[in-house]
Amino acid sequence: MASTFRFGIEEEYFLADARHHGAVQAMPQAFIDSAQSAFPDEVQREMLQSQIEVATPVLGSMDEARQALGRLRQGLAAMAAEHGMLLLACGTHPCAVWDRQQLTDAARYDALMRDLQMIGRRNQFCGLHVHVEVVDEDERIRLMARLMPYLPLLLALSTSSPFWQGRATGLLGYRLAAYNELPRTGLPELFTEPQDYRAYVSALSQAGAIKDASYIWWAIRPSLRHPTLELRVADSCTRLEDTLAIAALYRCLVRHLLRKPGIHARMTPATRGIAVENMWRAQRYGVHGGLIASDGSGMRTISDLVAELTAELAEDAEALGCAPELARCADIVAEGTSADEQLHVFERSRECGATDQAALAAVIDWLANTTDAANATQPAVPLAGC
Repeated sequence: MASTFRFGIEEEYFLADARHHGAVQAMPQAFIDSAQSAFPDEVQREMLQSQIEVATPVLGSMDEARQALGRLRQGLAAMAAEHGMLLLACGTHPCAVWDRQQLTDAARYDALMRDLQMIGRRNQFCGLHVHVEVVDEDERIRLMARLMPYLPLLLALSTSSPFWQGRATGLLGYRLAAYNELPRTGLPELFTEPQDYRAYVSALSQAGAIKDASYIWWAIRPSLRHPTLELRVADSCTRLEDTLAIAALYRCLVRHLLRKPGIHARMTPATRGIAVENMWRAQRYGVHGGLIASDGSGMRTISDLVAELTAELAEDAEALGCAPELARCADIVAEGTSADEQLHVFERSRECGATDQAALAAVIDWLANTTDAANATQPAVPLAGC
């Protein structure tokens, strides 16, 4: 095929105060200067000062991805520690209060805030974005629709946002539930023909509603800057190996659907509606619930879906050299996601006599320890009093 399925990964992180564990309100200038000096092409600021984003170079293999992200995580975690901060890879900060956060001074963010108002200030979420190269623009647009049924599974495997403003939400993936307050989020509209998507973008741009397609924040979208289809549905994964598993699964899916143009070639409002319902199920239950089969055969467990899909994608995984990373998806189902572990740490801490505040601090310590690639294989942070 013309595309070699090169890819890139973007991860968003929170910065927490190492002593008090809340999200930092003002990013130290010395920290961002050091970070951008060490990683001039990979690190950039986010809309809120309590967040930072990294972007890998163009990647050709999963080993390159592991090395690039490991270097970024380890380096930024060390720099954050030097400035009394913790680096956290998760969809929501467990105890941050959104109206205490400060905005980053930048013209784009100022314009966004004038438009979005309060819901822009509530946008305190971190995601994982994966770009996969698809050379033909028309194919990128068609694939956006054809990949829609898989997005709930990718979300379920990545859930890392069970807390919001110091409270357990009852959802394993709260991030998208709140993020969907913003316009042009959630699942894309059903654009089965490229000209329909282009007409949509043109209408919004000509009317002045958006500057360009980068202001469309769907769970999957054709990239404006790169010849890629960008996955945006996933929470920021605490474990580096989970990030790589999501990237491998998505990369294999893109290749598989290009090889087999008949799969999901006739998307309908019904299949999109089922995907919308499955998105809710992924947010609510993570890997523990089931997803509704679009063929009317009932509810399918995440475990069965992952087993069947990894078998179906075996040839693609072999061709792309990512079979071990794809196999990690089954381990996520068996072990649970970051959201499961966060809730486990919280509940164990409470059983040991900790207050809710202290239990949330234990969660944040676990997040920081696991985010840092240098500590990721070390034992979990011990719980006080146990």
